[in-house]
Amino acid sequence: MPVSREHKTARTQPYRLDEQVGYLLRLATQRHAHILQEHLPHELTPTQFAALMRLAELGTCSQNELGRQIAVDAATIKGVVDRLRKKGFVETHPDAGDKRRLMLSLVSGLDDMIAALHETGFHISERTLDPLDPDERAEFVRLLKKAAFADHSGG
Repeated sequence: MPVSREHKTARTQPYRLDEQVGYLLRLATQRHAHILQEHLPHELTPTQFAALMRLAELGTCSQNELGRQIAVDAATIKGVVDRLRKKGFVETHPDAGDKRRLMLSLVSGLDDMIAALHETGFHISERTLDPLDPDERAEFVRLLKKAAFADHSGG
């Protein structure tokens, strides 16, 4: 895609990889992934962790809804749910309104584990944001949300 004359003249600095958002996001994501691997229990993947946390928030939902809620496609969420079922964390039951649809929920008795996972999640976020002071952390999260949900806000 060609760059417009306006954009060409507006850039006076040479292209530097260390200043590019995609590169910086990838480095930050790699750092965060390393912290996740160090702290997530039960051999959970980041996507499994997100699925458990969202199910804890929602209570019960369909597999497709869970996938939408954690921003993964249908094939991915099926595998995530299958592995969480094998680990004994998630159960399925027929939808009362549509017997063809299976609903998901957390297995009963996981309250202590979910509370511990919440604390782990807070700790992981704190470790990821360690280089920033409290005001920078709040602004960083605010800006990430703005960028992450830009396509969903109509703007």
